[in-house]
Amino acid sequence: MATPAEKLAQSLEALHSLQKIEKTVAIRTKDLTRTHRERLLKSGFLKEVLKGWYLASRPDERPGDTTGWYTSFWQFCASYLNERFDEQWVLSPEQSLALHSGNWVVPQQLLVRSPEANNNETKLLLGTSLFDIRVASPADDEVEVKEGLRIYALSAALVLCSPVYFIRSAMDARSALSLVRDTSDLLAILLRGGHTVVAGRLAGAFRNIGNDRLADDLIQTMRSAGYEVREEDPFTAKLPSILSFRESSPYVNRIRLLWQSMRETVLEHFPAAPGRPSNIDAYLKQVDDAFITDAYNSLSIEGYQVTPALIERVRQGQWNPDQVEADQDQKNALAARGYWQAHQAVKQTIKTILQGQNAGEAVENDHRIWYRELFAPSVSIGLLNASDLAGYRNGQVYIRGSKHVPLNRDAVRDVMPIFFELLQTESEPAVRVVLGHFIFVYIHPYMDGNGRIGRFLMNAMLASGGYPWTIVPLSERNNYMHALEKASVEQDITDFTIFLANLVKNNQEL
Repeated sequence: MATPAEKLAQSLEALHSLQKIEKTVAIRTKDLTRTHRERLLKSGFLKEVLKGWYLASRPDERPGDTTGWYTSFWQFCASYLNERFDEQWVLSPEQSLALHSGNWVVPQQLLVRSPEANNNETKLLLGTSLFDIRVASPADDEVEVKEGLRIYALSAALVLCSPVYFIRSAMDARSALSLVRDTSDLLAILLRGGHTVVAGRLAGAFRNIGNDRLADDLIQTMRSAGYEVREEDPFTAKLPSILSFRESSPYVNRIRLLWQSMRETVLEHFPAAPGRPSNIDAYLKQVDDAFITDAYNSLSIEGYQVTPALIERVRQGQWNPDQVEADQDQKNALAARGYWQAHQAVKQTIKTILQGQNAGEAVENDHRIWYRELFAPSVSIGLLNASDLAGYRNGQVYIRGSKHVPLNRDAVRDVMPIFFELLQTESEPAVRVVLGHFIFVYIHPYMDGNGRIGRFLMNAMLASGGYPWTIVPLSERNNYMHALEKASVEQDITDFTIFLANLVKNNQEL
């Protein structure tokens, strides 16, 4: 007779085979036998999302842990909706525009249109839900599939979205508008439906983002067809002309918009820069003096269990994985050694900044060195491959507990040059400090170490303005992470700016 462990292993094999064959995260009742299903549920390897639908999970997940659900949300919804509506469904125009613009934040409620809908809410995990709305199917040329999700094509979504969308989701709307190359697809829908009010609104929207050519083309073509069109700007504010209309990646203009829209908030709440220090050696000594406390807090924020004694041993060169077997097996010691090496590299970058090099340029040149030093000890003893230090990530990453989905691998390569361009051309040190840190972790360019490098980057930018080296304390981790989440999901940088500003002010008063 099989033991309980052997029976559980059989059920796990069934789950593994299903995931390997189906390549989906959504598991239906019929996909597993009742015995396997109940066994996996009891052991914590499966959890119910809604009646008849399940998701693979981990037994060590804590109650309320959002990571597994948020990372599976879009794939699960696509599978569930295809099964329920037989591909006769499409996400709302507003949600479609969010995805076109590169915004993959998990919504509280996902709105879905289908001719088979019942106008009902379907509750999912962790307070999320689906709401299906009965609407006739759109024309075939008005729908496309993106990452398995059926969404309105860009032009159709712009025509069908609510007027308030341009106010409530201005950044997504501007990002989506910047992707339109010409008005042909838009005009086909506008003329087919006689949408004069929408034509005027879209013309005003294009004018708002600086694309007068498309605005004029819309108006003139509609009028040539006999329609009277009154142009109206649907946005509440006009931003400087910062968008590029030649970009194929929505993420490039999103990064530009984030930076521009957040600048004034940062300047309003962050203390003025003291100015570059005249005594470079004294400043660098302060950087050295901060190392132990900084390393303890920064590594602890990331979940490493390190002690000041271990960090001091690393700094004194008393950590040797070739001679001390315990250290070879200690992930925390490897992290501490890597942090020490990276800290030395950051100090050299700061020195070049204090000597007059453009801060953004210095960090662009050196941030890969920081990354390599951070993980070099793990490579040296074979825990990581040397290829892991090659550069930006080649896969998707997720942030534990966050609704924000970092950019995909191709988008990372599109936006990092823009990010450094913004750092290099930004005249205000305060903006470089706050947005340098925030947007780096928003992009999440590496498979690991993004938080630590983001805080190193923040301190390099602080040095460029003469602010002191500043530590994010472990005791403030929750406030720090919540402020970052609000900035990432709601595009509201206020709390994060005030959080960092208070840390800097307290440091200046010491």
